[in-house]
Amino acid sequence: MSYETLAREKAEALRRAGHARILAVESSCDETAMAVVEDGRVLKSSVIASQIDMHALYGGVVPEIASRMHVDALDPLLDQTLEQGGYTMDDIDAVGVTFGPGLVGALLTGVAWAKAFAYARQLPLIPVNHIEGHVSANYIASPELTPPFVCLVASGGHSHIVRVDDYGEYTILGGTTDDAAGEAFDKVARVLDIPYPGGPLLDKLAEDGDDHAYVFPKVVTHGAYDFSFSGLKTAVINQAHKLRQQGEEINAANFAASFRRAVVDSLAEKTVRACRDAGLKKVALAGGVASNRLLRREMQRRGEKAGLTVFMPPAILCTDNAAMIGSAAFYQLMRGHVADLTLNAVPSLGLIAE
Repeated sequence: MSYETLAREKAEALRRAGHARILAVESSCDETAMAVVEDGRVLKSSVIASQIDMHALYGGVVPEIASRMHVDALDPLLDQTLEQGGYTMDDIDAVGVTFGPGLVGALLTGVAWAKAFAYARQLPLIPVNHIEGHVSANYIASPELTPPFVCLVASGGHSHIVRVDDYGEYTILGGTTDDAAGEAFDKVARVLDIPYPGGPLLDKLAEDGDDHAYVFPKVVTHGAYDFSFSGLKTAVINQAHKLRQQGEEINAANFAASFRRAVVDSLAEKTVRACRDAGLKKVALAGGVASNRLLRREMQRRGEKAGLTVFMPPAILCTDNAAMIGSAAFYQLMRGHVADLTLNAVPSLGLIAE
């Protein structure tokens, strides 16, 4: 019997049983991660090999270095992940892997490894959209959460407000028309001479600043739930240059705090409004920017004021990880979505529901 036939039969049996223990692989950018997740909700083990120290030497992610480090990390991660969960390879029912979006070389390492593992063990192979993974991190953090709900997906490459209609079914209500929130944070961090990774370090610096010390323009967009951070980013950078040219000292903490406030106010206000207008009572956060401390406070405050229940994964599940991929993979499996060995990386994979 061919691998494809056997794997699909196993996938169908798992779907009928409604149960699966999934080994998940994430390698879309600069974190190599692996996890074991049961039934989309129960995290049994999770290991992340960070590349931050290496890329910090260059001030940002170097794709070729990221890919090579993924290759070196994957096999040791398997041993660590299985050991942490108390499993052997025989305990794994299926393999889930991020196949896009992301850096093409980085994605290819994870996809190739997952295909080899799935073939060797004759297991179903489940392709996962990285952004859907971020949304699904909420199912790990809050097992009581079920669709429908509205989710803000904010990261270095994405800023979207998504209505989660059902597992694997989404409607995009709004999105960025230019720079994503995380990208804007990183670019402003460079102007303030904040080293890589800029966004999280800017957030930390802003905690000690006055967020009303500097006045930046309010973000204006045509779409009710759309974002635009390019103009704000440019205004902030230009103001920094102007102050320096005039010989004025910039209070970095105040500057960072004022910029962070402008971004967060736009994200939180529009997300809460979108949820309220959709007639839903549950709102969630997802993506790397979801670990931003002011955003978490503002979403909780504004959400509760609007009568919403707010769900936020812990910081470790906001940044890239494999636990979220394992959760998303389970629901893809339950929908009958499995791949064969022709699965390829799709670096520009369309966002969910597009």
